[in-house]
Amino acid sequence: MFVLGITGGIGTGKSVVASICRAAGIPVIDADAIAHELTDRASDTTARIGEVLGTDLIDENGALMRNKMADLAFTDKRALDTLSSIIHEDVIAAVDCRLEEMEKMKIKAVVLDAPIPIERGFIDNTDQIWAIRADDDIRLERLRRRGMSDSDALRRMRVQMSPDQYKELAHFEITNNGSFLELEDKVHKLLRQELGLRGISLPGIPESPID
Repeated sequence: MFVLGITGGIGTGKSVVASICRAAGIPVIDADAIAHELTDRASDTTARIGEVLGTDLIDENGALMRNKMADLAFTDKRALDTLSSIIHEDVIAAVDCRLEEMEKMKIKAVVLDAPIPIERGFIDNTDQIWAIRADDDIRLERLRRRGMSDSDALRRMRVQMSPDQYKELAHFEITNNGSFLELEDKVHKLLRQELGLRGISLPGIPESPID
């Protein structure tokens, strides 16, 4: 089974690339979605977060208060690292379980979508990594459209890895400064190339146009 890791900073379009892969017929394991599942309800994960970072971050139902946590995490790199270390262990266990299930189902290719390309659970699970990149002004405009203030968006961008750090980990880098159709074309071309080398074909990936 070919495991493709997709990563990149906030506002680069990483999740859009994953959605293009999903539409092409490749199942996607979304590490962010798993993290939400673990923190949107009372769990061992939220209990540990409350214990280490403060019970005022946990609501009366035992779920993480995401807005408070975001304010803390994206203004305090140490808090972000602590949050990540608490959540990652449980996310990694869930990712490992889903990959095992897909292997048993003889799925030929799967995407692992993760914003933080950690060694254990992402890099060691992937056969290839794509880093998604976009210019900062374009990222900022995308985050504005999500309703973020410039100051909040810039704080979030600054505490993440730099584009060059993502690039160093990746086998391929995709620049996403243009339209969705331009991005889709880049992703389809790379999927045709890399899956083709491995003898994998998917009906959701269009044939390369003939010049």
